[in-house]
Amino acid sequence: MSQEQYRPSRGDSDRQFSGGRSSGGRSSGGRSSGGGSNVNSTLSIIIAVLALLLGFFILRDIRGDNTSQTITAPTQNNVVTTETTVLDLPVQTTIVLTAFKIQIANASGIAGSAGQLTTELQGRGFIVQPALNKSEITPKQTVTVVYYLLGSEAVAASVAKELGGVAVAAMPEPIPTETGKLGEASVLILLGTDIAGIPLPPSTSAVAPVVTIAPVAPTTTTG
Repeated sequence: MSQEQYRPSRGDSDRQFSGGRSSGGRSSGGRSSGGGSNVNSTLSIIIAVLALLLGFFILRDIRGDNTSQTITAPTQNNVVTTETTVLDLPVQTTIVLTAFKIQIANASGIAGSAGQLTTELQGRGFIVQPALNKSEITPKQTVTVVYYLLGSEAVAASVAKELGGVAVAAMPEPIPTETGKLGEASVLILLGTDIAGIPLPPSTSAVAPVVTIAPVAPTTTTG
């Protein structure tokens, strides 16, 4: 066989060389494509991790802010309580006998008993108007009562004490006298059978009856 049969032609060599380069180019291109995918995947993972970390820190800050908030409860001002103790302090008040008038109405049924009582009280310094009888609608009384108009409570107490300690009450309506009036009097003695016609006990006041009144005298303590 001659040497010309084994010598490759230039065109074949060029084609083989070109084919080798093309093949190499394709292989190189394949390796570049795979490397780019790996880089993209790595970047995606890094971004995802960073996003998770960022979200974690943001959530922690939010929770920290919520837990660190201080709720200030409304405070009440100090309240000072005051206890008041009422003490009864006796105060002697002198009743002037000529400062008021008395009316006596006979409800005992014993004739002349109201006139007798009027004379006795006048003899002790009281100003007593002429005696009257009870009203027609007022029944016979077995117990004497001293009635008073508003403001004459102390005076009525003094008169009741002078009579031996009889009952005291506010003036009823209508007034239980035969005229239904008191005239200038502020105290009415509705005479009952218990003391009618009986001399008065010894006077408890030589000149002017003394009535002990217990006023309200508060003593304040702070607590």
